[in-house]
Amino acid sequence: FLVSGLGSSSSGVTKLRCYTKFSSHAVPNLSILAISLNSRSFPVPEFTLKTMTSPKSSDEKQEEFEARLEQRLLGSAKLQGVIPKKRNDVVKWNGWGYNDSKFVVKPGPVVAFTGNRYPIGELDLPGFTQWVINTFDIDILRKNPSAPLPPPEAYPKPNVPEEFLEVVEKSGISFSLEGEDRLMRCHGQTLHDIYTLRFDLQKSIPKIPDIVVWPETHDHVVKLVEMADKLGLVVIPYGGGTSVSGAVTCPNNELRPIISLDTTQMNQIFWLDRKNLLICCQCGLVGQDLERYVQSRGFTVGHEPDSYEFSTVGGWVATRASGMKKNVYGNIEDLLVSAKMVTPRGVLQRKGLTPRQSIGPDFNHVILGSEGTLGVVTEVVLKIRPVAEVRKYGSAVFPTFSDGVNCMREIAKQRCQPASIRLMDNEQFRFGQALKPPGGYLGSFSEAVKKAYLSNVKRFDLNMICVATLLFEGTKKSVEQQEAKIYEIVKQFGGMPGGEKNGERGYMLTFVIAYIRDIGWSSTL
Repeated sequence: FLVSGLGSSSSGVTKLRCYTKFSSHAVPNLSILAISLNSRSFPVPEFTLKTMTSPKSSDEKQEEFEARLEQRLLGSAKLQGVIPKKRNDVVKWNGWGYNDSKFVVKPGPVVAFTGNRYPIGELDLPGFTQWVINTFDIDILRKNPSAPLPPPEAYPKPNVPEEFLEVVEKSGISFSLEGEDRLMRCHGQTLHDIYTLRFDLQKSIPKIPDIVVWPETHDHVVKLVEMADKLGLVVIPYGGGTSVSGAVTCPNNELRPIISLDTTQMNQIFWLDRKNLLICCQCGLVGQDLERYVQSRGFTVGHEPDSYEFSTVGGWVATRASGMKKNVYGNIEDLLVSAKMVTPRGVLQRKGLTPRQSIGPDFNHVILGSEGTLGVVTEVVLKIRPVAEVRKYGSAVFPTFSDGVNCMREIAKQRCQPASIRLMDNEQFRFGQALKPPGGYLGSFSEAVKKAYLSNVKRFDLNMICVATLLFEGTKKSVEQQEAKIYEIVKQFGGMPGGEKNGERGYMLTFVIAYIRDIGWSSTL
């Protein structure tokens, strides 16, 4: 086949005029399923060569084909990611999350949460204040200061071969040798990582990368890995920095120069196929950026790990991530159709865009969970779905944790799990209640009535109860049916519905809970 007329429409969809040197009569029923361009597969609408004679004699049919292609595929888009190159301008260098979002102690004393990114933002939390004091046994007024960022001259001198720097510069790849950028990418989010940054930094700086590079294309990564292999350098892929497995931590005993390959500038959408419900994108897209893009077009990926706000698509694949809504949408291995990974011995990729193949090993499962040990994931094709018609929260209260566990088992046995279902023990339940802001007289009265009903009518011990948070997604009819089924099972195990607001609060607490660690670090036992 010959390809001509490469260009873009007003909507940004790439147009290809494809025709064969044979007449349409010679191959009367030949259909094109996909076009491969620069090693990337692009699905196309079904058409036959009967309607594709020479461009001059079939202009109307050519326009019809292009219109069908444009209707089915959304073209390339470079997204503005939530994480910039200077990531410490947005996220903490020695803690979790955004710089403007944190628990602070105000005069009173009372704990408050800053920023407006979360529902509890800019609110005083007196109930949470007492919970922190009682649970952690800390004096919130006595500060335990964190070590400041070291001055530029305190960082170890980078050890990068001149030949590598020349190739990076010639290839137009952004890079940094600054100590602050290197320190930011020497760790993940384990307790040991953050403790080292907050309290051991004054004694000595931990092992940090020698250089940070920001590739923007698959070819950039190929060039970097080839040079690293040639010169004997270490490459550590770095996405959102949310790892808790130690995979992004620089080993103290490593003597070779270390390259931190930051993928966050690889944030391009190549195409979105509305008919086959697929999306092809680069590995550095942050979860919330990807979901925002697809939802604005009526679709969802449905993958929401706890680190969803900061973790990247490539990180999901490399860590075999699981999401809060996996009951409906699956884990990342269920969503992944194809992945491309650059290794020192070449590019590893499962060919084709079919959901599964019946013969041969599936290279996707070699890539999944590899944690950067085998290579760098650069591009992925994921399944998407239309946005659910109804999204509804719910909750259930149980007398004891054992009752809750038994109910969960029965729900699993009957295979009727909603999109998300999580059982919180009594400690987590009280934590969630503590995060409620003051509700005024009516709010306080309402809470007192609820507690009295649980204690005096239902005979629940408030120090023993546990709560399951629920999220239903689907059509109006399917959600109603699933709700009825779930709450019927809940009653069988002595539970009762706990209301939609409690379910929503419990679900959203997932994104706030990680910030609690920092207030523990900041106060004195």
